[in-house]
Amino acid sequence: MHNRLKDTNSPINHSPNPWALIPLIVFLLIYLLVSILTGDFYKMPVTVAFVIASVTAVAISKGGKLNNRIEQFCRGAANSNIMLMVLIFILAGAFAQTAKSMGAVDATVNVAMSILPGNLLAVGIFIAACFISISVGTSVGTIVALVPVAVGIAGKADIPEALMLGAVVSGAMFGDNLSFISDTTIVATRTQGCQMTDKFKVNIQIALPIAITTSIIYTLLGQGATNTYTPQSIEWIKVLPYLTVLLTAIFGVNVMLVLPIGILLSGAVGLLTGSFNIWGWNTAMGEGITSMGELIIVTLLAGGMLEMIRYNGGIDWIIQKLTSRIHSSKRAEASMAGLVSLANLCTANNTIALIMAGPIAKDIAARFYVDPRRSASILDIFSCVVQGIIPYGAQLLMAAGLANVSPIAIMQHLYYPYLLGIGASLAIIFGFPRKYSQTHTHP
Repeated sequence: MHNRLKDTNSPINHSPNPWALIPLIVFLLIYLLVSILTGDFYKMPVTVAFVIASVTAVAISKGGKLNNRIEQFCRGAANSNIMLMVLIFILAGAFAQTAKSMGAVDATVNVAMSILPGNLLAVGIFIAACFISISVGTSVGTIVALVPVAVGIAGKADIPEALMLGAVVSGAMFGDNLSFISDTTIVATRTQGCQMTDKFKVNIQIALPIAITTSIIYTLLGQGATNTYTPQSIEWIKVLPYLTVLLTAIFGVNVMLVLPIGILLSGAVGLLTGSFNIWGWNTAMGEGITSMGELIIVTLLAGGMLEMIRYNGGIDWIIQKLTSRIHSSKRAEASMAGLVSLANLCTANNTIALIMAGPIAKDIAARFYVDPRRSASILDIFSCVVQGIIPYGAQLLMAAGLANVSPIAIMQHLYYPYLLGIGASLAIIFGFPRKYSQTHTHP
């Protein structure tokens, strides 16, 4: 047993091999074909598609005996980066559900809506969505919380519903890209080997000017409306956990400490305000952890499958083809953007797209001296850009379903994702921000 483990751990480097990509092709074909044929991108469970692709990966691997191949797969799934992501997902789920059960989402929405002037309703909804999404770390959760409010305001203020929904989705994608507890931030930083705070510093320099520009657009489009929203009494104490998590993360506290602080603080506030008892708190944490189950399963399966593809030369082949005409870090960055965008279009899930594209992008970044903080930022930005504008993505489907509006109608008003894509492309072309575009890696 020990000899076999020793042998399979030895560094075997297979030559670039396109046939090693068969498991990835199997996954995309199963997922895409079923989705297209049924007209529903959520008909085929992504976990089932990954199981089939993983079985294929083990079956066609060059790793010798079946036991050896299975062990190789397990080493990929148990990679330290993968396991750390799993732990963060568990804590993030426990925090998010505890905060929600305690009433933090409703309180945060109420605070945001209470300060909106009458003629700034559209931009106010956008800013509220930005604040909520960056606090709670989920674009879908932000959409669920704000769409009913946005639709009600649109009806009373005579503003097109599609405009208000576009503002909600745009703001939701702002936080999806930047939040410290967002799945995409976690995956992008872990796969590229950088700190969340460092990635945030690069990302915000690109995203903030775009968000300000978007705010101006929504301000101009929303002129003439009046605020008829009647807020409830503000419960500042219930907003405290989100603010604490946001501020501690910004100041560089390790996320493995930030999230437990958020869980404890949310629980304490919930007990103090009578939102739940000790058993209700336990139930909320359990539900939150369980809600991350599919994402954890996908992460483990994708880690194992990608390890098999790497082991058999598939990753080297992709890198060889992607980099054959690349002679600069700018083109390397553009290839990363294209890679994650294509993965996102195929999977309609930006987290899964990052899990798939992240390891490949890391190899490209190392070869062409792209700063890990910059590669993480590029991956996260373009995954969120694509996710925010595809009509079959969860965000637009959720907003359209809650408001009974066509996703295509909402797409006309998604100014932030469109501008973010343009802005990020220009940032690659002109090497902005220049501090992170040097031609050597940073510690």
